[in-house]
Amino acid sequence: MNITVWGCRGTLPTPGQNSLKYGGHTTCLEIRNKAGFVTIVDAGSGLRNLGKKLLQENGSNELCLILTHSHWDHLMGFPFFLPAYFSRFKINVCGIQSARNYMCQALARQLEAPYFPVDFEQLKAQFNFGCSGPGCGSCMHMQVETIQLSHPNGGFGFKFTEAGRQFVFLTDNELGHRHPGGLLPYEYGDFAKGADLLFHDAQYTDAEYEKTKTWGHSTYNQVLKLAMDAKVKRLGLFHHDPDRTDAELDQIVAELRQKAKAAGSNLDIFAVFEGMQIELE
Repeated sequence: MNITVWGCRGTLPTPGQNSLKYGGHTTCLEIRNKAGFVTIVDAGSGLRNLGKKLLQENGSNELCLILTHSHWDHLMGFPFFLPAYFSRFKINVCGIQSARNYMCQALARQLEAPYFPVDFEQLKAQFNFGCSGPGCGSCMHMQVETIQLSHPNGGFGFKFTEAGRQFVFLTDNELGHRHPGGLLPYEYGDFAKGADLLFHDAQYTDAEYEKTKTWGHSTYNQVLKLAMDAKVKRLGLFHHDPDRTDAELDQIVAELRQKAKAAGSNLDIFAVFEGMQIELE
């Protein structure tokens, strides 16, 4: 599978000189399986640029859109997703079966008056909200497993598996506080155990977390422990705080690499950046 990052910032877009390296768009991933089928994870502001790319391609007329949850930073790009306006596209909106109507409403509300001039019913793409879940057969997808996130209002994390390679995506997941429906840290570790690649929410420093506990996000030190305990091969810090500068992210990565080395771990640690491409084969 090939993973392209179109947005990895948390909370809201942050354009400017301090985010040139890691990017300012909110959550959006493009995952392509070996057959080239496109799955999109989340509809943050990064979705706009992905849509422009898909519009220029031939043969990418059917795709899957998976949503982790419906907080605004993970949906705000949807009204500007150009394929939604063209009849040649079929968009399978995939998620937990019990959340089908919820996902339909979450997307449609992004285009409600008086907040947007185009109504959802005016979109020309064919939308399918009848998928049985992420990775369903109709989506011609790799294997996908789900886990409930520890986050206000809930959410879902995902494990993508193809040809024996695994990518685990746990954004907006608070390891230091158990929200309703959420799990304990060791359970997320079990879910990610041995994965080739883990992207995990690492929004806060320990000092920041003293004020932001229960807001739904983890510290980078909590995430390091989870990744080392789970013995994942690569760790990508994700959902960067909107006030976190490129220089500060560089410092965090250097700190965590030193801690992992001191613990005798070979874990590959990096901060995810906009435009990043990773191939697992």
